[in-house]
Amino acid sequence: MQRLYDFLRRHPTWVDGFWALVLFGISVVGGTVQQENTGTDLPWLVVPVTLLLCLVVALRRRMPEKMLVLAAVVGVAQLVLDVATTAADFALLLIVYTVAAVGARWASRFALAGGLCAAPLAQIRWPEYESSVAGNIAVAVFQTVPFALAWVLGDSIRTRRAYFAQLEERAARLEKEREAQSKVAVAAERARIARELHDVVAHNVSVMVVQADGAAYVLDAAPDQAKKALETISSTGRQALAEMRRLLGVLRTGEHQESGEYVPQPDVEQIEDLVEQCRGAGLPVDFRIEGTPRPLPSGVELTAYRIVQEALTNTRKHGGPNAGASVRLVYFDDGLGLLVEDDGKGAPHELYEEGGADGRGHGLIGMRERVGMVGGTLDAGPRPGGGFRISALLPLKPAH
Repeated sequence: MQRLYDFLRRHPTWVDGFWALVLFGISVVGGTVQQENTGTDLPWLVVPVTLLLCLVVALRRRMPEKMLVLAAVVGVAQLVLDVATTAADFALLLIVYTVAAVGARWASRFALAGGLCAAPLAQIRWPEYESSVAGNIAVAVFQTVPFALAWVLGDSIRTRRAYFAQLEERAARLEKEREAQSKVAVAAERARIARELHDVVAHNVSVMVVQADGAAYVLDAAPDQAKKALETISSTGRQALAEMRRLLGVLRTGEHQESGEYVPQPDVEQIEDLVEQCRGAGLPVDFRIEGTPRPLPSGVELTAYRIVQEALTNTRKHGGPNAGASVRLVYFDDGLGLLVEDDGKGAPHELYEEGGADGRGHGLIGMRERVGMVGGTLDAGPRPGGGFRISALLPLKPAH
């Protein structure tokens, strides 16, 4: 049945053509019965009039305005040529409904006017001689009601379709706007990450220059110090190259605002200061470090700090009153693990996507971008029983 229904929906003209044949058959049978009962021959114009009205039914959805004009011409011809109404005149009712539902506005108004005039004109042209004037008027009014109802039904369907089309268009527009906002947020966050990585690389290069100058100065007098300086230059250079690879993978927008001196970006050691700031602002935070702390690449330290900053800011903004948080740093052999949880009411996922630390970041969008830049993984979502959890794993070696 569903396949049949889908087929009929895809081929409305075939359906209308079938009903047109049915209407033609009813008209022919009705005319034959009338001829046998009255003993009179029907006018020869009945056949072409019936065919044209059946054509109106068959093509009413493919070309509603043209079929309305054809129906009006056939109706006027019936009045002028004295071709009495038959079952085929039901096509006038169908075309009024169709035009009101899918036709142009002018055609809908014309159909309403024609439908309201059809029954009175027919009653005037072929009155009931055995009935009084009041009876003829009552019959005309009674026959006008179906035309009015057909137009009202068609117009209401038009309004309903327009309403649903507007809802669909609005939903599509909102979806496009959301995608555009997401792309803008990603671009802005990448620009911010690029500027920070730019400062990290510049700071590492500055360290290399200072160490190189010191090594050159003590090369003859203190070879051991010069050797240590060269080792520092080597390790710092490798780290700078790793950060440069990440920097080249970021689409940078806008110009970096130079202040004449590059300042190192936050690192893992400053997370404890960040936690103390949140505690001072009224947010209880449980902070723990597991494993053996050791030096990390600057990009990994910056990413870890920003994730904790973003997560705690979201807790303060969306966690609700009496919310608490916990921060865990876990040092693994090959990476750094982060776990930030809160027990607040839990804001909708969209707020974490859109919100940002101090109004500058972009919530989970920024976190994903940062973690992706260092080749890590991020898992974020509501906790069972309320609250929000953010878990990240940052590798110590950059992904190639």
